Amino acid sequence: MKIWVDADACPGPVRDILLRAAQRLRVPTVFVANKRLSLPPSELVSTVQVGAGLDVADRHIAASGSAGDLAITQDIPLAALLVPKGVVVMDPRGELFTEENIDERLSVRNFMQELRDSGVTTGGPSGFSAQDRQRFAATLDRELTRLLKSPPVKR
Repeated sequence: MKIWVDADACPGPVRDILLRAAQRLRVPTVFVANKRLSLPPSELVSTVQVGAGLDVADRHIAASGSAGDLAITQDIPLAALLVPKGVVVMDPRGELFTEENIDERLSVRNFMQELRDSGVTTGGPSGFSAQDRQRFAATLDRELTRLLKSPPVKR
């Protein structure tokens, strides 16, 4: 089992929670970004710097993740690629992407993109709050506990 982190837009508090969890639970964690990342040295934590370009980090994670892994991303198209592979996917606010909700989330995301492309101002997400951090930490703890107790399910 590995934790894959779409690190280009990962909030600092989420990164810190993931670093502590990797050490505490001894889970290999890979931060993937198209820029150089500065992380504390650890035998369990690594970085992959991919080339510049649209969705390059996402393609790397999609190709590397496998059943029983955990991925952290706010990129819904990436989540839509990972969920069918049996990768548990959650966003930095602690929401899980599942087989039951990924199609709807992707549809809403695409609709909002169409609105923005046509000139409609849709606004952005709210700032990352202490409540978001707590929800992420709780979901991460629950999902890691579950994943570490059960064998991966290939879908």
